[in-house]
Amino acid sequence: MRDRPKDSAGHGRARPEVLHTLEAVQVLSDSMDRMHNTLKGPMEMNPSDVAALRMLVIRERQGQPVTPQDIARHLQISTASATVLVDRLVDAGHARRRPHPRDRRSRVVELTDLARRSFQHHFGARLAAMREVIDARNDEELQLIAEFLTALADSMVAPLPEPTTASPQEDS
Repeated sequence: MRDRPKDSAGHGRARPEVLHTLEAVQVLSDSMDRMHNTLKGPMEMNPSDVAALRMLVIRERQGQPVTPQDIARHLQISTASATVLVDRLVDAGHARRRPHPRDRRSRVVELTDLARRSFQHHFGARLAAMREVIDARNDEELQLIAEFLTALADSMVAPLPEPTTASPQEDS
């Protein structure tokens, strides 16, 4: 009996709908990267600075304070590098440090009004276009889409199991 062909992850052949969905997620991810990369030039920022600002925007909407240590973990950089990054954002007027609301020994990093205005200036039209696409869906579809995207995002940052010590075998 012949084995079924495997996909790139070593699983059985995926349904066309699964492959189509994975491709759509990759296209969305690429589009998001390109959209966020438009900030680098006009705001004179490097990719890590843009990623940190994006994190601050998201966490602010969620009502979650952000410490420099949170930025270091999120970007997978050292705390020293995160401190330098936060210093750059503060010096550029995009972020400020404040006392942590619950831990007097810690500081939080917050967006400034300048950063919010810059995001609106650079992303306002794109966000309006995205909202039109979203508004075209009914509440049940939006709930399903939100659950799907949240689960997919969680799967991308979840810890991976340790690889086995056995070496990969080549297909014959």
